[in-house]
Amino acid sequence: MKNYVSNLSPRKAAIIVGISFITSVAIVTLVDDFLLANFVVPGDTSALAKDIEANRKSFGFAVTGYLLVLVLDSIIGLALYVVLKPANKKLAFYTGALRVLYASTLIIGLFALVFQMIDVYGYASLKLFGYIFFALHILVLGYSVLKSGYMPKSLGILLMFTSLTYIVFFVDSTNLPETFTISIMFIMLIAELSLSVWLMWKRNRLPQKI
Repeated sequence: MKNYVSNLSPRKAAIIVGISFITSVAIVTLVDDFLLANFVVPGDTSALAKDIEANRKSFGFAVTGYLLVLVLDSIIGLALYVVLKPANKKLAFYTGALRVLYASTLIIGLFALVFQMIDVYGYASLKLFGYIFFALHILVLGYSVLKSGYMPKSLGILLMFTSLTYIVFFVDSTNLPETFTISIMFIMLIAELSLSVWLMWKRNRLPQKI
């Protein structure tokens, strides 16, 4: 894996970021809208625990889907490191490492939940810790894009702003008005989707070699 990442060009890595992100969005949509359609809103932890017991099969498929998404998140982190490395190796490393840390934290949490090493309350706490890594990842990613010199500064600013919305959403999402919550989620999606589409569409603007 280390050799593959080292030999990967930024332009190929850009395609990997785009495809992985779009695929992960499709999987999350499938899981949330179909597999977990009958589950309660995750903010009600007690009711969620009861629903997990009553829908073990659906929960198993959902866990598999989320694990796949988290693996794709790790791939995105490594690919972003390659994309950003020509501009600033240190910032690129922090960007990739924070996303891998986020994915790893949630993967550990999911396995611990499935094998009943923690309950849904413990998983909720661990997930929040993972989302701190993710919010920091988006912040560093935005700054890296802003300072890269070969990617739009507007994308960098949008990502940095989005990192703040992640913090607000994940810390206190259950108390936010529904319309505000939907607006925040829309901003989150647009920011990363815009970056993914730009990387695939304008990949030839990226340095050809690291």
